[in-house]
Amino acid sequence: MVELFDTHIHLDRLPPEQLAAELARARTLGITSFLVPGVTPAGWDGLNLLAEEHAGLFLAPGVHPLAAESWSDKVQERLLCLLEHPAVIAVGEIGLDNKIPVPMVRQEITFRAQLRIAVAAGLPLLLHCRGALPRCLQIFQEEQGPGVGGILHAFSGSGEMANVALDLNLTLGFAGNITWPEARRAPEVLRTLPATAFVLETDAPDQSPEPHRRERNRPLWLSLIARRCAELRHCSLEEVAAQTTENARRILHLT
Repeated sequence: MVELFDTHIHLDRLPPEQLAAELARARTLGITSFLVPGVTPAGWDGLNLLAEEHAGLFLAPGVHPLAAESWSDKVQERLLCLLEHPAVIAVGEIGLDNKIPVPMVRQEITFRAQLRIAVAAGLPLLLHCRGALPRCLQIFQEEQGPGVGGILHAFSGSGEMANVALDLNLTLGFAGNITWPEARRAPEVLRTLPATAFVLETDAPDQSPEPHRRERNRPLWLSLIARRCAELRHCSLEEVAAQTTENARRILHLT
């Protein structure tokens, strides 16, 4: 039996009445560990409850760029308190997004504040960088992010940007987009990466893999992403599962 680690899945956005069954189905396919990122402060308490109700769940509370304007001294204090929860192993998902109507100046203030918290706590990060990857990595470096490292969520950039990220102690997360027929850059990057440089994620309920593009993404479909990785790297599913699980546990300090 393979063992797979989903390093980015929004279980709090899946139908709660179906969650236990969804996780049970995923576990039959060897998907045993799930990292659930935070998005807004309003959802943090719900993440804690999920981790207490379901085995194999880890948490990465944070403020997504979409919610950057909610950042305040009070929110910062809440986040600092949350880091003491035993299921919290990272800070996320945080970063920059050039495709949303939140002013970039505000996004950067919130991003830097959370980077400093994570670095001070010695916790790795889940980075969301859409349309702003060079600036995101620049700030990550300026705020000493390489000292704690983390995962660059849903990577779809160039080989050049992949190398920059790897040099900054980031691991690349690959999601359902690598299974899409039109995908070009991400599959090419994945083919040539060192075995220690990538992890897998569903980003459920978003980014459903082929052949489920028009459906809500599900935890069990991490297995489809893993199979596509094995095809691209010309190796077995067992090798991909073992390596990516080892990578996830290393970067998240679970080993």
